[in-house]
Amino acid sequence: MSQRLAMLDKLIAKGSTDPFVYYARAMELQGGGDGEQALVAFDELRRRFAGYVPTYLMAGQLAAKLGRVEDARAFFQQGIAAAQAAGDEHAGSELGTALASLP
Repeated sequence: MSQRLAMLDKLIAKGSTDPFVYYARAMELQGGGDGEQALVAFDELRRRFAGYVPTYLMAGQLAAKLGRVEDARAFFQQGIAAAQAAGDEHAGSELGTALASLP
């Protein structure tokens, strides 16, 4: 386990309510080559912080890379709704493009 991952796990264990901590943990897992655990971490992030828009593009792309197209579709669709709720047209556009690229 990397030092960064250990630090993020410690922050989460202490009850962090910062969605970025959860996002950074998922990204660290992904960067370490553990795509399945990263997807689990993204799913937890989605459950805890549904309005955290950056979650959806990265999670959807990872799910698609892992061959989990329906999971990717769900992440992208939920992300579009979250981006619209947040007024983030740029993210909504990126998510729409990613959704359209799925088979």
